[in-house]
Amino acid sequence: MSGHSLLRRVNDGEPDQDRLRGCAVGAVVGDALGMPLEFGPMIPADRLVREMRRGRLPAGTFTDDTEMALALAASLRDSSGLDAEDVAKAFVAWHKSGPPDEGIHTRLVLEAIADGKSWRAAARNIDPSSAGNGSLMRCWPVALAFGSDLESTLLASRTQSEITHAHPDCLAACAFVNAALWHLVRGHQRHEAVALALDHAGVTGELQAVVEGAPGRTRTELMNSGWVRHTVEAAVWGLLSTDNFEEAVVQVVNLGNDADTAGSVVGALAGAAYGLDAIPVRWRQAVRGEWPVRSGRYLGQQDLIDLADALSSRARR
Repeated sequence: MSGHSLLRRVNDGEPDQDRLRGCAVGAVVGDALGMPLEFGPMIPADRLVREMRRGRLPAGTFTDDTEMALALAASLRDSSGLDAEDVAKAFVAWHKSGPPDEGIHTRLVLEAIADGKSWRAAARNIDPSSAGNGSLMRCWPVALAFGSDLESTLLASRTQSEITHAHPDCLAACAFVNAALWHLVRGHQRHEAVALALDHAGVTGELQAVVEGAPGRTRTELMNSGWVRHTVEAAVWGLLSTDNFEEAVVQVVNLGNDADTAGSVVGALAGAAYGLDAIPVRWRQAVRGEWPVRSGRYLGQQDLIDLADALSSRARR
């Protein structure tokens, strides 16, 4: 079956609201569960962390991964499409708020934009070879906001990455993950959604090999670093080597290293695969974070559900 005929077939389906909500809440749950394990070693398989713990932030708190996703989501919610200038302004406003954590590459790009450079020039002049996971960690709101149009989803996924991470692997990774989310919320099985995403996102070469080889890897082979290929590999491994939300996220965050980002990506995928009701209640009730940063307002599960609903409603307009 050709890619075009597949695209026509999946366009006939409507996204499931429970899966859309699961994507948003799952991403944030994965981020918060991975937060205390970030930069740490791989946890032995017989001592896996399964509960929210305190780390550099209180237990259940989300990190910059979610903060940047929320900035992107707010722009998407309030715009008629993805307005790159508006998204860049939202990211700069977040940067200026003094977030507790900010990736080095992202900070340098946003500083350049704040100093007057265009986002196109800033992303390319800082480090055009950077292939970090800083745009992948935040990309999931695009899949919710462009739910009726896969082509627009793919374009917006790449554009939001270009604002800070212009490396081809970053663009492809964001398009791939959001394509997988797009198919998952329409009820496609996990393996099928990944295969369709590879096809529709046009992923080729080494990144394609990473995705296709991920399910066969052992946990000790997974580096789970800040390199975008490693994050994609860990997230796909977690999604396809387990059969429920909890195990997918637990297995990935316990890889250590960049645990919060990989946790956020697999959380979005697994949330879209299994739906909101499949996410453990104890995790959903524990997740929280200050947003906007230093505003004194804290977001929880219901705010994330409301955001998912607002984004998916925008997609139907």
